[in-house]
Amino acid sequence: MLTRVRATLRRLRSADHDFVLRSASWPRSTADPTLLRLTHLADHSKLWLGIAAVLATRRGRLRRAALRGASAIAFTSAVTNGLGKPLLPRRRPAANLLPVRRRLSAPPSSSSFPSGHAASAAAFTTAVWMESPELGLALLPLAGAVAYSRVHTGVHWPTDVLFGAAIGTAIAASTSRWWPVRPSTPSIARPSARTVALEEGDGLVLLVNPSSGDPARDPTAELAGLLPRADFVYPLPGTDLAEQLQEHLDATGDAKALGVAGGDGSVAAAAAVAAVRGLPLLVVPSGTLNHFARDLGVTSTYDSVRALRAGSAVDVDLGTVKVDDLPHQWFVNTASLGGYPDMVRLREKWEHRWGKWPAGAAALVRVLASAEPIPVRINGIDRKIWLFFAGSNGYQPKGLAPTWRPRLDTGVLDVRYIRADLPFSRTRFVAGALTGALFNNRAYVQQERDRVRVEVLGAPVALARDGEVSLKGTVFEFAARDGALHVYRPD
Repeated sequence: MLTRVRATLRRLRSADHDFVLRSASWPRSTADPTLLRLTHLADHSKLWLGIAAVLATRRGRLRRAALRGASAIAFTSAVTNGLGKPLLPRRRPAANLLPVRRRLSAPPSSSSFPSGHAASAAAFTTAVWMESPELGLALLPLAGAVAYSRVHTGVHWPTDVLFGAAIGTAIAASTSRWWPVRPSTPSIARPSARTVALEEGDGLVLLVNPSSGDPARDPTAELAGLLPRADFVYPLPGTDLAEQLQEHLDATGDAKALGVAGGDGSVAAAAAVAAVRGLPLLVVPSGTLNHFARDLGVTSTYDSVRALRAGSAVDVDLGTVKVDDLPHQWFVNTASLGGYPDMVRLREKWEHRWGKWPAGAAALVRVLASAEPIPVRINGIDRKIWLFFAGSNGYQPKGLAPTWRPRLDTGVLDVRYIRADLPFSRTRFVAGALTGALFNNRAYVQQERDRVRVEVLGAPVALARDGEVSLKGTVFEFAARDGALHVYRPD
């Protein structure tokens, strides 16, 4: 076995030497100065970080691509420079193998193996491709040119470049372990028979919240043009949205469907009313984040109106929580106790600059650093916890920053909490979240249940539903409501 390994290494070294000599014999061309400038531009990943800075100015997939790419470069640089080069030293090609016009004026003196430039190029391009395949493919020729430039300028052997590229690709791909790639397809939901189709909105009561999302964009005019017969309702200051809708529906008496144009808080209020009354719900995404609409696959007003006119709908699950002896409270996305509402507030404040995962990590560290343990009894088991989270259906990723749901029809709650009754529980949780090893971490509990009872063994704590703090209490009974909402979604 060892003999075969040595023979393989000899053949690789010979192939390396032959390729460099063959490359050195190529005539002068415009590629020589171009590749020299390109290899300098890629020093210390300046080229890739510059591209990332440009991408980060755009929201959505491009910003996520920039952040994933920068993260992949950071990890790749640590591996290649901190482990690869010290542990596997190798001489760089001799300067006299290449003509002077192609040599670097100040060649590096570190180990030739592996190529850090090739590793960073591959890491960034792979990470970008994971979020935006078309952009990743567009960057591939540039990454290949950077990698080859290291051979053309005589500072690396071809195998240094190949192994460096393999390292970068593997590390970029591994980021999906702690930061899963959000799919571009909508969440799976239970197919439904065709519901009432409303071509011009006749019979539709439509709640429009102009204060949601961009304050400079009021969706009223656009919706009035598309749905001229809809009954438009606007929030009254100081009035609970769900109560206002109930009173309006009682007064009209002939509504065929209920609609809402606003953020997740407005959607949650309308969904609660629609579920109780058995009305189909139309969601028009006009909030800041539109979590429910994005999971549903409704990304624009056009999507909403198209589904309404076609009568295309699905059945999705909701969650409820009973606080002490008060009536059930509904939620479409999440409900939480402890510091989780503060973490969400900070994450949403920072994610426009940093992206969701880095903002979520920073917000989690900030909240855990100042949080006080909450003594609770969860389904009869006494615990101390830092945070408690319940999501309607299972969320991804597991752990740090739950962001999306693969399905909306599982009939379960995604229950997560961080224990405070273990030594160094906060440090253990953060370390596990950052390394993607939470399932082996006793400080973190994640379960899927159809219901869960949480008794607070101390002062009342605040409940947050869909990102908005609502009530305080000591007994919280969470339950999944299977297929509770009939909601429009385009085919």
